[in-house]
Amino acid sequence: MAVPARTCGASRPGPAQTACPWPGCGPQPGPGARRPASGPPRPLSLLLSPLLLLPLLAAPGASAYSFPQQHTMQHWARRLEQEVDGVMRIFGGVQQLREIYKDNRNLFEVQENEPQKLVEKVAGDIESLLDRKVQALKERVKREWDEERFLDVGPPHRSALACPLHTCPLNTCPSSASEPGEPMKRLADAAENFQKAHRWQDNIKEEDIVYYDAKADAELDDPESEDVERGSKASTLRLDFIEDPNFKNKVNYSYTAVQIPTDIYKGSTIILNELNWTEALENVFMENRRQDPTLLWQVFGSATGVTRYYPATPWRAPKKIDLYDVRRRPWYIQGASSPKDMVIIVDVSGSVSGLTLKLMKTSVCEMLDTLSDDDYVNVASFNEKAQPVSCFTHLVQANVRNKKVFKEAVQGMVAKGTTGYKAGFEYAFDQLQNSNITRANCNKMIMMFTDGGEDRVQDVFEKYNWPNRTVRVFTFSVGQHNYDVTPLQWMACANKGYYFEIPSIGAIRINTQEYLDVLGRPMVLAGKEAKQVQWTNVYEDALGLGLVVTGTLPVFNLTQDGPGEKKNQLILGVMGIDVALNDIKRLTPNYTLGANGYVFAIDLNGYVLLHPNLKPQTTNFREPVTLDFLDAELEDENKEEIRRSMIDGNKGHKQIRTLVKSLDERYIDEVTRNYTWVPIRSTNYSLGLVLPPYSTFYLQANLSDQILQVKLPISKLKDFEFLLPSSFESEGHVFIAPREYCKDLNASDNNTEFLKNFIELMEKVTPDSKQCNNFLLHNLILDTGITQQLVERVWRDQDLNTYSLLAVFAATDGGITRVFPNKAAEDWTENPEPFNASFYRRSLDNHGYVFKPPHQDALLRPLELENDTVGILVSTAVELSLGRRTLRPAVVGVKLDLEAWAEKFKVLASNRTHQDQPQQQCGPNSHCEMDCEVNNEDLLCVLIDDGGFLVLSNQNHQWDQVGRFFSEVDANLMLALYNNSFYTRKESYDYQAACAPQPPGNLGAAPRGVFVPTVADFLNLAWWTSAAAWSLFQQLLYGLIYHSWFQADPAEAEGSPETRESSCVMKQTQYYFGSVNASYNAIIDCGNCSRLFHAQRLTNTNLLFVVAEKPLCSQCEAGRLLQKETHCPADGPEQCELVQRPRYRRGPHICFDYNATEDTSDCGRGASFPPSLGVLVSLQLLLLLGLPPRPQPQVLVQASRRL
Repeated sequence: MAVPARTCGASRPGPAQTACPWPGCGPQPGPGARRPASGPPRPLSLLLSPLLLLPLLAAPGASAYSFPQQHTMQHWARRLEQEVDGVMRIFGGVQQLREIYKDNRNLFEVQENEPQKLVEKVAGDIESLLDRKVQALKERVKREWDEERFLDVGPPHRSALACPLHTCPLNTCPSSASEPGEPMKRLADAAENFQKAHRWQDNIKEEDIVYYDAKADAELDDPESEDVERGSKASTLRLDFIEDPNFKNKVNYSYTAVQIPTDIYKGSTIILNELNWTEALENVFMENRRQDPTLLWQVFGSATGVTRYYPATPWRAPKKIDLYDVRRRPWYIQGASSPKDMVIIVDVSGSVSGLTLKLMKTSVCEMLDTLSDDDYVNVASFNEKAQPVSCFTHLVQANVRNKKVFKEAVQGMVAKGTTGYKAGFEYAFDQLQNSNITRANCNKMIMMFTDGGEDRVQDVFEKYNWPNRTVRVFTFSVGQHNYDVTPLQWMACANKGYYFEIPSIGAIRINTQEYLDVLGRPMVLAGKEAKQVQWTNVYEDALGLGLVVTGTLPVFNLTQDGPGEKKNQLILGVMGIDVALNDIKRLTPNYTLGANGYVFAIDLNGYVLLHPNLKPQTTNFREPVTLDFLDAELEDENKEEIRRSMIDGNKGHKQIRTLVKSLDERYIDEVTRNYTWVPIRSTNYSLGLVLPPYSTFYLQANLSDQILQVKLPISKLKDFEFLLPSSFESEGHVFIAPREYCKDLNASDNNTEFLKNFIELMEKVTPDSKQCNNFLLHNLILDTGITQQLVERVWRDQDLNTYSLLAVFAATDGGITRVFPNKAAEDWTENPEPFNASFYRRSLDNHGYVFKPPHQDALLRPLELENDTVGILVSTAVELSLGRRTLRPAVVGVKLDLEAWAEKFKVLASNRTHQDQPQQQCGPNSHCEMDCEVNNEDLLCVLIDDGGFLVLSNQNHQWDQVGRFFSEVDANLMLALYNNSFYTRKESYDYQAACAPQPPGNLGAAPRGVFVPTVADFLNLAWWTSAAAWSLFQQLLYGLIYHSWFQADPAEAEGSPETRESSCVMKQTQYYFGSVNASYNAIIDCGNCSRLFHAQRLTNTNLLFVVAEKPLCSQCEAGRLLQKETHCPADGPEQCELVQRPRYRRGPHICFDYNATEDTSDCGRGASFPPSLGVLVSLQLLLLLGLPPRPQPQVLVQASRRL
């Protein structure tokens, strides 16, 4: 029964989509068909009105076309399937390649990947690598510490102030007289002994200390530099450097380098003494490298802010103010204290306004930066009542995204009401006592920021915290005021905390991190028990090494204030040794696991240490790189179970069905994967191995017979000649994967140049050379010969033009991609590394033929169809069975000529049997079915791939849209396919994306929220000597650092970090085939306009064949599916919802939050330097004259309590 073609304006009964009325119609999606939770509204499916099922009665002498019946369209689908299969059988050469492998069976062996043994071996190798680095931190010192060696060993600039033995207190100088086998931690213990033996010098001067200032070169090159302007007195060394590829930097192995934060005065007594005693570490660093030349950066981060690292290299100073402070680095924070549960409460009563409130907001943001992913935090504001500043109602993990929510929320605080300390503290204690949430369960503390008050809230402390005082209270007096600070000091002292003053912006950075010294007390008092190496999360090295992890060990102050006095309980700093992730990756098997097999590792937070998807687009040295395993892959219940087991340190194995994203992030495949995992002993890491079933076995070339016969360079091997460009014209162009075949092989992004470098090296290297990777090299040569035989047996004698092919190709696990004919290589855009080519990896995961149209972005111009250069890749994996072992060592395919195959597509989906047959016309008094060729003005026929991208169309004007998401071509039809379960949607988030910076909201040039003096102030002499004037100067000075206080000048901002891309979260949406596999017909109801369509999957391909009436009415443009990656302004999925479902994690195994011998008498004081009248007058005159103030050193007073 023919169904009449619709006309625009003819109404159809029923809602949007109506089910197929034809006999034999494919099944509709059942009620259990999978659908995403969100998306466009789905029209209901109802039966067509019987009136519409009547055949169209044409008037005598007239002809009429009807929408093709289902059996006709199924016939067209079979013709398309047969055509594709025929071409691939003839030109793909799958069967012939299987025979070639079997004919050359003597040239290779089949090896097996045994997951459990493999993952245990890799875990053991990683453990050994990290343990070697730990030895540098913990192994005994093998040096005799006599007076002569201590003073004279090393470079001639050693200072005589470094503790001559006759001046050392008894039993304080370093000694090697330890019991045999008793470890003296080489770096940490050496540092403690050096500092203990050091004699404090009150009258030490800058010219007494000679060291290499890592920032000196940049400062001397800058004529406006602080040191150049005021004339630095320090004896700064000028060094020569050599390039070292291991460090990706120029280094000097004879010296250490020193970095001092910009806001710390280099000439202060504290800093000079610190430089003096840490100088002795230089010899220990060099000895470590002598014993282990693979060591990378060795660093001592001091609690005073001084960083001494080895080997010396110039500091990578930014174009603007250098904000680096070692005490805020991820590795220092993790090594300096145990995990923390912190509640920050901020006084927002009416007295807190203007500058004071601004100081508080900035202080809270700086405080948040002292927390790591092992910590938990919440922030609340209080006046008469207390309330959280954000949507977080309980403690949440202090990760990057949660801290960003806090920082944004803090800016919205408004001052009003009266001060109510009781409300703030009760809220904070309730937060810390909530045991129904995930938290650190170690150090507990309350940080209160206020402008002052008289209430001591003793009743609150008696109720919640006394007598055990398990919660430390830190109080911060913020701003310039005359309030009595005694109650704030009492609160801190009565609760094992510390009192700080933040009178101006210059005091924020130092005073928001000093609390770490207090938290370090129990760790110092624990002694050897606390001397445990901790390995950090992944973070970006500040010196350009890339992604690293760091082994850290705390360094304690072992001095005593006097004979019989209690020992010092302050932490000196943290010792660290870096391990580059690339060094760990080298221990993992790269090419025996196949293109889709990989190794990964996670830490106790579930963050990946190793993973092929760990590719941050931007790096911020102030933040760790935190990519959760469930965000690196597509999350499901099986992976959640695997992740939990790995965090718990268990072994395991599990085969799962899961979804994977293609390399180009356009497709989703449902695949089978085998996960195997084991813990890495002596660390907090766990290692996993992922293998597809087809990668259980792999080929290993065995060319020993040929090699023994040649006994010459590899270039003399017979198969090697097919790698030479001179053979490309007859044998096809060869791309070789840019792998590290030999150590001396020069890498290049240009494959032609890389091949040239490879051939030149092979002229010199013998096949058994120790500098080469024999596995990679032999497999490359084997696959060169295998693919050449494919050319000889199949491709060379075939006429590609007969079947409208632009090229044929083969790619192999061994790293060969051969494209035939040679001229086709000019338009070959696929990655020369098969393991990084999307078509290769998808072909291995899918049965049948995988179509890949050229990639098109909706924002780019359409394809240029000139000279028949635009092609569509069709590829399939070669499955090889050798005995009972099955593997897929290669992928073969063809490249279709787009225009020619579009014409062929119209013929195959028509009533013609072949292309030469004339088109059939519908005669008078006859009723004919429409087809995709004759009726292309009324009938739309397309092939869409499994990702929803257009592959072929019978509409000539759509040829330049091939490769675009089909919703951009026909939104109405794509929505109907989605609603009928032909496609399923998968949404995920990319947490490693890079986005352009957002334009600032305030375009004013004046400081925001900063106190501006009046004319009366300037005329008042008392004002010039007041704290307000001193505060104003500091505001201006540190406004250069805290750029949020000032709007940057456009010229100044150009090229600065603020104008570069920053990390952001992008929402990704992919589509893949849904639950419908059979033929299916439906109606799209669009009010007065409806469309019939038919859709059917093509067997053994990733294609969907769709035939539909062309839309003639605009009402059908009801909705549009989006596939394009979009920016998430809210930083990804709603954080407020995510924290209600926290992912499983475990904190560090050790916790030092209490020691009965802790001395809490040092609990803070309000010390500050009185401003100098002369200095202030000079500075204010500069301001009045409009001259920019130069940054002056900030002298750290409170730091003196360390030493």
